[in-house]
Amino acid sequence: MAYNYTTYQSYLATMMATTTADTYFQTILPMCIDYAEQRIYRELDLLNTRARDSSIACTPGTRLVTLVSTLVVLETLAAITPAGSAPAAGKRNVLIPATHDYIDMVYPNESGSTYQSLPKFYAMLTAQGVNSGGTNVGASVLLGPSPDQAYVLESVGTFRPAPLTALNANTVLTALLPDLFMAASMIFMSGFQKNFGAQADDPKMSQSWESQYQTLMMSAKTEEFRKKYEASSWSSMIRPETADKARG
Repeated sequence: MAYNYTTYQSYLATMMATTTADTYFQTILPMCIDYAEQRIYRELDLLNTRARDSSIACTPGTRLVTLVSTLVVLETLAAITPAGSAPAAGKRNVLIPATHDYIDMVYPNESGSTYQSLPKFYAMLTAQGVNSGGTNVGASVLLGPSPDQAYVLESVGTFRPAPLTALNANTVLTALLPDLFMAASMIFMSGFQKNFGAQADDPKMSQSWESQYQTLMMSAKTEEFRKKYEASSWSSMIRPETADKARG
């Protein structure tokens, strides 16, 4: 059964034997949602969290590029030609991932037109983070060779969906994985209700919900592997119990 923000609160409060009017419940609810969402998004590589971005362009003669701040994991990076073209209007030149020391060794010069061209490689230098002012900053990559023109860069990777709130009443987790989302929420709320120290001593609540969460996570991963054709024999099929060979 899918949830929305209102029904989620109601069911969670019922499971905890409290009410949504409880001040303490409302105070800790955002932290509970954040715990459940972040844990599931990190453990489960959902297709729904994958997106493309083409808002960043490289600078001629500069190999360092900062990607969009909402990107969590970069999967592929492409430079679009002709320079300045949008992905739909140009050609994607997919860059090959490498290490920063490889780029430093093969492309030691980044200034001067002699050493600039359409990039062929990229290397992750820093990850998504937060600067000293508290502003989100994107991951940075090194390009090799340094670009000779302002190519639009198309990045494909995972992004964090907007969290569940009163203004964002439905998410992919409440719609498609409500059971897993509730189990993760109850693990966190067990600590709120009894204190975190009791989790290790009282298996009847937090540890039981942890066990249920792990069971649900296994089935969720199986389904997600099927969506990406990463299931049995790199297909979309569940591994059969009797057949031991892939179809010819």
